[in-house]
Amino acid sequence: MADHETDEPSSRTGSPDGEGRVSGERLLLHQRLAVRELIDTELSYLHMLRLCASDIRSCLQQLPQGDLDVLFSNIDDVIKVNSRFLHDLQETASRKEEQVHLIGNLFLECHEELERVYKVYCASYDQALLLLDTYRREPELQREIQSIIEAVVPQAGPSGLSFLLVIPLQRITKYPLLLQKILENTVPDASAYPVLQRAVSALQDVNTNINEYKRRKEVASKYTKVEQLTLRERLARLNTHTLSKKTTRLSQLLKQEAGLVPRTEDKEFDDLEERFHWVSLCVTEMKNNVAVYLDNLEAFLRFRPQEYDLDIPGGPVVQHCSLMRDLQLQAFPHFKQRLKGLVWQPLCSLAKALAGPQNLIKKRLDKLLDFERVEEKLLEVGSVTYEEQEARHTYQALNSLLVAELPQLNQLATRWLGQILRTFMGLQRELAQQVLQRAEGSLAQLPHYHLSEPAFRKLVEDALGQTGHQLRSFQENFEKVLPPPTMQPLLPGAERQVQALLSRYGPEKLYQVTSGVSGAGTLDLTLPRGQIVALLQNKDTRGNSSRWLVDTGGHRGYVPAGKLELYRVIPRQEEVKEQEWPHKDSRHLTPEPTPAPVPSVPVVTQVVAVYPFVARSSHEVSLQAGQLVTVLEAQDKKGNPEWSLVEVNEQRGYVPSSFLARAASPAPWGWSVPS
Repeated sequence: MADHETDEPSSRTGSPDGEGRVSGERLLLHQRLAVRELIDTELSYLHMLRLCASDIRSCLQQLPQGDLDVLFSNIDDVIKVNSRFLHDLQETASRKEEQVHLIGNLFLECHEELERVYKVYCASYDQALLLLDTYRREPELQREIQSIIEAVVPQAGPSGLSFLLVIPLQRITKYPLLLQKILENTVPDASAYPVLQRAVSALQDVNTNINEYKRRKEVASKYTKVEQLTLRERLARLNTHTLSKKTTRLSQLLKQEAGLVPRTEDKEFDDLEERFHWVSLCVTEMKNNVAVYLDNLEAFLRFRPQEYDLDIPGGPVVQHCSLMRDLQLQAFPHFKQRLKGLVWQPLCSLAKALAGPQNLIKKRLDKLLDFERVEEKLLEVGSVTYEEQEARHTYQALNSLLVAELPQLNQLATRWLGQILRTFMGLQRELAQQVLQRAEGSLAQLPHYHLSEPAFRKLVEDALGQTGHQLRSFQENFEKVLPPPTMQPLLPGAERQVQALLSRYGPEKLYQVTSGVSGAGTLDLTLPRGQIVALLQNKDTRGNSSRWLVDTGGHRGYVPAGKLELYRVIPRQEEVKEQEWPHKDSRHLTPEPTPAPVPSVPVVTQVVAVYPFVARSSHEVSLQAGQLVTVLEAQDKKGNPEWSLVEVNEQRGYVPSSFLARAASPAPWGWSVPS
């Protein structure tokens, strides 16, 4: 009817002015219809998005949360942006004369925000389609999803969920067409015309950028996967093409290192890469530290001293055991569980999330070498092959994607790591509070509970200082007390051999074997523990001072110097015996030499202490050299002959058997032996 009314004046007047007026009115009518189509379709589109985000997504809770995140991506962000956009569109209806102009400005103001949210949704759309294909292989699950879609959106038809997921892609590509339709019905001399032109161009650029971003994501998705391949699998992937490509890259890299060709520098990317590697290093160090912390916590929880019987009845020990039992069963296991869930698992997820970008940065270096080689060829020849052109575009796509997303990734990873650190400190603080709360009753019964913290610290420092001084004094006194000489018991029947070596080499050359020696070479001796030898030379023929040449009284050879100890010869007792058995004439008996110590003291009435001995406990007695000792038992309670129970000065105790020797028996009275 409107067209009929507008045509009637034209037929009536037939003038050029009348025709222009009718044409202008027709343009205005079509313009208003195009504006109405934009607003109405936007309202219907937003309604469909809300159905997807609320009703359908909530009904698909049988699917894993990861699948729902892939299917619906950032649809909530899209709804938020388009809700504001629809509200502003509807606000322009109150200003009819300026409505078209306002619509153009509105698109110019929000086109960057539209690009930001739609490029994320469009980039994940292909992955959502792959997920839908996996659902189609499960007929029961597919029928369940289809029934939900038909109940909420009957017009979806058999295409089901794919019909709904493609709607945002269709909408962003339709904006330039709707604006173009408004522009075509706007007179060129109108003030809104250049604004609409810029809006159409901006929305076309938005779609171009989204397509480019999607292409970059597809290129990058091939290199973000971190594959754990064996050497056999890596070798299986080698072929002529791969070897040629790697050889070319290596040649390009060597020429750059030699300075034959310039290296492409990208200061912006280098700064971003350095920041990313710093964040990755922090995440790795934090993960290693938390792993060690968990290991130490496990070891701490396995150690339960409160379960041992300390044989200390009552008092603070019982309170401590009760408190530790309570902490071991409740506070510490709860802390460990929260630590794994709130710190360890997020750290592992963050490290896993950074693995893909790390691999992508490595691949960028390979693609950069390809790009530089193609650029050189392009300058020299002026043309490149299709494959080389694709390599060039691949590098540009990777570099653009990294430069665009690394700042956000670095910022997000830093915030994520900071939140993990704050959570870790919060868990430590809560654990300390729980321990203090549980220990409050026990702490009130401690003797120093009334002291303030500074006073308690000073008390502890003074106690530690006093104990440290006592420990140092004990150490100094202990170092002043020389340990008693140790000697290995002589082998049975070795007295004559010792006397022969003593008379031939002198006491300063005699050594005793401290442990068994097994000769390995032709000139090495095999000697038992306690054997007496005489030192001939303190090195071998090659000057090695760790092998000594010795004489056993029958054989000569080499033994390890570390297994020899200087043998202390028992002093002769001639002077003592002369005083005990005096004679009238000068021709007196020469007492028999005192025999060497024997491994066990026979049960006799009297023996002589060869060396002084200082008692170290109440079970031992002290001896003086030359003192007469009464042997009660020639062994200890366990039958060990190295210790003997003796009586000295009416005191009984144990002394080393090797410190004792048989007393020399005098000749019968009235008899003499010719000298």
